[in-house]
Amino acid sequence: MEEELKCPVCGSLFREPIILPCSHNVCLPCARTIAVQTPESEQHLAAGGGGGDHADKLSLHSETDSGYGSYTPSLKSPNGVRVLPLVPAPPGAAAAPRGAGPASSSLTCPQCHRSASLDQRGLRGFQRNRLLEAIVQRYQQGRAAAAAAAKCQLCDRSPPEPAAVLCEQCEVLYCAACQLRCHPARGPFAKHRLVPPPAHPGAPGGGGDGGGGKGAGGGRKLPTCAEHDLENYSMYCVSCRSPVCYQCLEEGKHNKHDVKALGAMWKQHKAQLSQALNGVSDKAKEAKEFLVQLKNLLQQIQENGLDYEACLVAQCDALVDALTRQKAKLLTKVTKEREHKLKVVWDQINHCTLKLRQSTGLMEYCLEVIKENDPSGFLQISDALIKRVQVSQEQWVKGALEPKVSAEFDLTLDSEPLLQSIHQLDFIQMKFPVSVPPVPLLQLEKCCTRNNSVTLAWRMPPLSHNPVEGYILELDDGDGGQFREVYVGKETLCTIDGLHFNSTYNARVKAFNSSGVGPYSKTVILQTSDVAWFTFDPSSAHRDIVLSNDNQTATCNSYDDRVVLGTAAFSKGVHYWELHVDRYDNHPDPAFGIARINVVKDMMLGKDDKAWAMTEGGVSKGATVGVLLDLNKHNLTFYINGQQQGPPAFENIEGVFMPALSLNRNVQVTLHTGLEVPQSVKQPKLPNN
Repeated sequence: MEEELKCPVCGSLFREPIILPCSHNVCLPCARTIAVQTPESEQHLAAGGGGGDHADKLSLHSETDSGYGSYTPSLKSPNGVRVLPLVPAPPGAAAAPRGAGPASSSLTCPQCHRSASLDQRGLRGFQRNRLLEAIVQRYQQGRAAAAAAAKCQLCDRSPPEPAAVLCEQCEVLYCAACQLRCHPARGPFAKHRLVPPPAHPGAPGGGGDGGGGKGAGGGRKLPTCAEHDLENYSMYCVSCRSPVCYQCLEEGKHNKHDVKALGAMWKQHKAQLSQALNGVSDKAKEAKEFLVQLKNLLQQIQENGLDYEACLVAQCDALVDALTRQKAKLLTKVTKEREHKLKVVWDQINHCTLKLRQSTGLMEYCLEVIKENDPSGFLQISDALIKRVQVSQEQWVKGALEPKVSAEFDLTLDSEPLLQSIHQLDFIQMKFPVSVPPVPLLQLEKCCTRNNSVTLAWRMPPLSHNPVEGYILELDDGDGGQFREVYVGKETLCTIDGLHFNSTYNARVKAFNSSGVGPYSKTVILQTSDVAWFTFDPSSAHRDIVLSNDNQTATCNSYDDRVVLGTAAFSKGVHYWELHVDRYDNHPDPAFGIARINVVKDMMLGKDDKAWAMTEGGVSKGATVGVLLDLNKHNLTFYINGQQQGPPAFENIEGVFMPALSLNRNVQVTLHTGLEVPQSVKQPKLPNN
């Protein structure tokens, strides 16, 4: 509250405050300092006499009378509020003689810089702010009492001396002597702020009642009208926004104005002020909570800064460690290459030295033989000797006298990209703001199809700094329909199984992060296999089933029928496969056909409502059973040794089906897939009798 009780000009507590037309307050002595006095007001002051009028009216000369010419003084209050300078005289204007004609005089507000004209009453035309004056008086009394009650916290005397100042940074009360001795205004204490001791709650004006009624003014009499000293204020002029007396209304100045009872307007304005204070109080509460939030933010920033510093050091240390390990690996490669070259050269030196010694010995021996004069003895050994010399000569073939390795190392280390990356190492933009990820790039060399499965791979473009939280892979229905999501996650490789055979699928991918979803990649077209390649499925087969030949041959350990399914599932298209009967003993009863995934595995195929099968009709050892599943016409047809067995065995079949077989230990069957569909004509149905 102390800032509200200080004059904007002198920076001290208000002394005889007056209310300017702009509603701001200023000390009466300060108002005399910043106001401009004109010749007319001087003449009026000389004619009006002295006493109280002389104290309230101005007695300042204009600039032309002061003899300073066009000099423009500038005033500035201690609290930094700039005061509008005195109005300078026009250039070339002559000095107005004392008592000259009328001239305007004004007072400029030091806060909002609005000018207010002075009438013949001078500063007496402004009303005194009696409430502010009373509040200042109570505040001074409360501060004096609090200062008298506050004791120095560093005094050795008993009792301690009254505190003179409080250090806001140290939060310690000092008397004048202790402040000079323990808290001098130099060194680290130079920036500390010393303020008067705070008022304690029990002191007047320090958080207590503050007084009301007579306590506010010591029982002083009711204020009288500024125009009529003998009249008290009784009414309030709404137009002029000022209290008036009965005589003001009688004289006619406020006769036609909107006038209301003083007490009623007092209560109304107090209610408005209370309501406005409630709003300010709510905002002040929000501001306090915001300050707490800001202080917590300071602590979080400090903690996060330390965390990020530690993370940065750890990341850089990890890079250094990785580089050190890689350096050791590279040095090991260089050492191995050097040792290999040295070994090759030493082996070549030893080999060449041995052959050279052998050749030299043979040469010396041949020379000695040539020196002998025994023809018959020479001819006895000449043939063998000539062959030895020729063989020795052939040992020195082309390249034998050339080094097998060079002195140069065929190792090149390209460190420029890594060095460039280190130079470009910097923080990516974190959290604020974060843009959506760019378009992913499909890696076509890694995208492929196998049977009715497709595999797609993608990556983000190089030098992409926007973070990626995951990817969305979309695939159409293989028939030109709408796209649907088939994968959402962080991986960049995905395989989709269970698609339709002989179908064309379109696939695309996009990335997403906290800011949203990025654009789609280019669309890749994938073609599934025309025919199905599959084997028997060991994971879904009955435990008595025995598979061999890469899961293409099936037999059984039990005399009871057991079911085994294929690894492919069909819901669309035309598919054909064959089963060759390798062994057929004691007239067993195998069954061939199709089934649902949840077919019963411990009984003959077709005995429940989850399978459709053929169990008889020319099956023997060496026979080949063909199964034609036409899901375009929704029927199932069987073949034996390439011949169609009548019309389709089953019709109106819909859903997802898997190749199926049931057999016992007397049967062995081998599966053949990837076959072309037989070009046979469907036999007409026989009419029902």
